[in-house]
Amino acid sequence: MPDLLLELRSEEIPARMQRKAAGDLKKLVTDALVDAGLTYEGAREYWTPRRLTLDIRGLTARSADQREEIKGPSTKAPEQAIAGFLRKAGLTDVSEAQVVTDPKKGDFYVAVIAKTGRAAEEIIAEVMPGIIRTFPWPKSMRWGAASMPKGASYGGVEGKGPEALRWVRPLQSIICLFGPEHEETRVIPFVIDGITADNITYGHRFHAPEAITVRRFDDYVASLEKAKVMLDADRRKDMILHDARDLAFANGLDLVEDEGLLEEVSGLVEWPHVLLGEFEKEYLEIPAEIIRLTIKTNQKCFVTRPQGAEDGLSNHFVLISNIEAKDGGKEIMHGNGKVVRARLSDAKHFWTRDQGSLPDLETLAASAAKFDLDLKKPLDQRMAKLDALNVTFHAKLGTQGERVARIRDLAVQIAPIVGADAALVDRAAVLAKADLRTEAVGEFPELQGLMGRRYAAIQGEDASVATAIEDHYKPQGPSDRVPKDKVAIAVALADKLDTLVGFWAIDEKPTGSKDPYALRRAALGVVRILLERAVRLPLYKTLLAANIDAALVGKPGVAINEEVLFDLLSFFHDRLKVYLRDMGARHDIIDAVLTADADDLLMVARRAEALTAFVASEDGKNLLAGTKRAVQLLAAEEKKGTVVADGVSAALLKLDAEKALWSAIETAAKEASAAIAGEDFRSAMEALSKLRAPVDTFFEDVLVNDEDAAIRANRLALLKAIREATATVADFSKISG
Repeated sequence: MPDLLLELRSEEIPARMQRKAAGDLKKLVTDALVDAGLTYEGAREYWTPRRLTLDIRGLTARSADQREEIKGPSTKAPEQAIAGFLRKAGLTDVSEAQVVTDPKKGDFYVAVIAKTGRAAEEIIAEVMPGIIRTFPWPKSMRWGAASMPKGASYGGVEGKGPEALRWVRPLQSIICLFGPEHEETRVIPFVIDGITADNITYGHRFHAPEAITVRRFDDYVASLEKAKVMLDADRRKDMILHDARDLAFANGLDLVEDEGLLEEVSGLVEWPHVLLGEFEKEYLEIPAEIIRLTIKTNQKCFVTRPQGAEDGLSNHFVLISNIEAKDGGKEIMHGNGKVVRARLSDAKHFWTRDQGSLPDLETLAASAAKFDLDLKKPLDQRMAKLDALNVTFHAKLGTQGERVARIRDLAVQIAPIVGADAALVDRAAVLAKADLRTEAVGEFPELQGLMGRRYAAIQGEDASVATAIEDHYKPQGPSDRVPKDKVAIAVALADKLDTLVGFWAIDEKPTGSKDPYALRRAALGVVRILLERAVRLPLYKTLLAANIDAALVGKPGVAINEEVLFDLLSFFHDRLKVYLRDMGARHDIIDAVLTADADDLLMVARRAEALTAFVASEDGKNLLAGTKRAVQLLAAEEKKGTVVADGVSAALLKLDAEKALWSAIETAAKEASAAIAGEDFRSAMEALSKLRAPVDTFFEDVLVNDEDAAIRANRLALLKAIREATATVADFSKISG
């Protein structure tokens, strides 16, 4: 069966776009071919900075013939209905249709449409231009004369305006080859903005810029390799990583690995060469985080540390070149070293200035008094500056200073709940955002929190305060660590809850895939802190305590009320469900323990954990069987409007089976309540499971729908008592099985 080779070669594609673009190309092409009636055995995508490549194996040579039957109206139908059928089927006269007889419906028309299969080459030539023209680049551009307004011309080329091809970078050539593995392949020529698909590509732009004639995928890969282009991105990544490790080791160093940077640099080179750069040791006085980020952000280089060291850095860095230099890379290393030194010099300047005093301290007195700040301390000065400048947090939610005041109040309220020192929590909350006014964070926003911790430690803050300044942003994702220090936990919860209440108040909630303020991440962070650090936080009461209401109500577009807070509580429930499902919990178990007003998420999780283990046991099966039968019957009667007594009357219990059931319910409910009070959910379930036998006997010996309305209502009240007793643990009607 034939194979298809496709290459779209352009100027440099941004590294962050390459992997997704190659995947998009594979999906778009294979979907289009399958939709057109072709099949294939396998497809794989490849990418380099200058090309997207697709290798499709075992593609059918032509699409299959198709026979489609279109059922029409009765032969006795009005002419208008028959005319509509003919238009739909593409027939010119009713004589072209067949008449089919149905014993029940009589005679009716059927159009039989035969579609002859088409050659794969024809299909490929038809679908490819549309795929290329509508390719889903996040950002694209038009270029050259074709990008001029329609009607204009330059050098004999007429502008096409909006019709011109949009591509991420100027498209330079297209390969489209089709044919069997061991026979001659054929070019499928289609034209895109003057570029005709053929069998020509080009190698490394510096080492081998000459044209390369391609026959099929295997010689395409081999020819590119000779022309200094390594097509497989994962192979480039693997080579860079291992060569960087080896080079570092040979120089008595360890590579500080960075998967994100590795992915990026592999997308910057077609023929990677690993080199070792150097900077002066005096720059090691700067925090390692600043050095690493400076070198990574500006030069896309890896840092190293002394061999065997767990922290700290060396004054050597690993750079990745796209050129096999004749001088062994000396000039490249020298040039990169000059840039790194310049950037580190700037970073050292920021680091030093951030530890000094600001020039306008007299203007910060009011802000210092508001937040109990000591203007002799650099970080306190930065917090005062943040407030004095009225830096906006959000147009509808006030300034950063106002936000810090809210976080401070809320964190102090949370402190006793998590067992944190209130004074330390207050201090940490006040300084948590101070580093936003430091020059280091101004240059590298990624360092917010981390630099605050560094500066707090330098000015002698308590270790818990310094830790909280960094950790109050955490966790920032499902794989990020959760704060451990109790002071950090209090401030982290206050920070995230203030954010969520605020954006709910102004109705800026996530919609679909859009979440510009990372509110899902903030809510999941709260969930993870509460569950992973075993914090029992009354969430609704705490949300109510977030004093956005007092601070901002009255401003346009800001409203806090019960409806808003319950909607936010529901949002937390959704995040909790996601978290618990990721931890392996069954969806029906979660639904059974999660009520609409549940605001102690830790207890919900513990109930789910206990219930998951319990339902698999014999006692669990008894509990399910015993309660479901009773609850289902009760629900059916309630739906019909049957009267149910408000409570069970012992005087109306006539039969031994109903008396025994009522006694069992009272005992089980009492034992379950005591167990729940002690947060022993398994014991509560075990107590309730003892209802199985009396429930079974009740249904065997007792007719619930007695003719006497009072007795019937009383017996239904018995079933209601079972539902109420079990509901203290979970809603068992929601559990499958």
